[in-house]
Amino acid sequence: MSRPARSSGDIPPWLIVGAGALGQLFAASLAPHHPVVLLGRRPAAPVVRLRTVDGSDLSVALRRELPSEWAAKREEIDAPALVMLATKSRDTQAALDALSPRLKPTTPLLLLQNGFQIQPRISGRWAGPVLCASTTEAAYRPAPATDHASIDVVHAAAGETWIGDLAGQHHDLASTVAACLNDAGMIAGACRDIRQRLWWKLAVNAVINPLTASHRVLNGELAKPEFRPRIATLVAEISRIMQAEGIQPPGKGWQALVDGVIETTAANQSSMLQDVLAGRPTERDAILGPLIDAGCRHALETSTLTALYQTTPN
Repeated sequence: MSRPARSSGDIPPWLIVGAGALGQLFAASLAPHHPVVLLGRRPAAPVVRLRTVDGSDLSVALRRELPSEWAAKREEIDAPALVMLATKSRDTQAALDALSPRLKPTTPLLLLQNGFQIQPRISGRWAGPVLCASTTEAAYRPAPATDHASIDVVHAAAGETWIGDLAGQHHDLASTVAACLNDAGMIAGACRDIRQRLWWKLAVNAVINPLTASHRVLNGELAKPEFRPRIATLVAEISRIMQAEGIQPPGKGWQALVDGVIETTAANQSSMLQDVLAGRPTERDAILGPLIDAGCRHALETSTLTALYQTTPN
């Protein structure tokens, strides 16, 4: 089935930077409802082939360009209404630096990165609004040897996306962006506690991503008895760090949060496992680094997290 992109008309496009799993998922979801331009490192046909959560295959037409090609068209295209940075955390600043000469200084940014490193850095440096997103959308790019290698991205599980800014100054903009995502069939909302939500996601990622990557297992395997003592020790260490950082626990507590995500995403490959299987660098520093750094700042014990960091593929 094909799904055509909406005619752009006079509507400025959203620029989505990063053609990984999430970048392609957001681009394919948005394109039929709002003009988008997807920038990726490799040349690609002007389409995203998406396998939806219900197993349907869609071909979504949209503009795909290399960053250098897009940046060279200074006078040919309008500035984007918003730039969604869907790169890995380690690549985000470089991607923004490469595009910034082509952007208005007041262009809003939306950051989709894991961890809690790049968000405060860019929020403090960029002149325009910087929104951060915490999303539980799950997607992956199939390996070339699989039976659905003709698909660009698989939407493994639908989730929620929360949007806000760290300074609490752009709630109306966050609401507008969330409304666009809702119009595209995604579940999204604006929030005033995005810092807390980013730390909540970091707590979950710090347990699930390194363990699944190190053992090369799906998320659900972590519910087996052999993983429970290590997970409990990690959660206890993380909870002390969160308390020192002033991050309130979710209603049912940190252990229940982690266990719930393991259960609801049992069939998913974590993003770090995807990187390991594809031979790409992992986000070990972005996911574990902020917690270890925070533990050091507060003079807390981080031996379990540090040991996990040392054994996690880089």
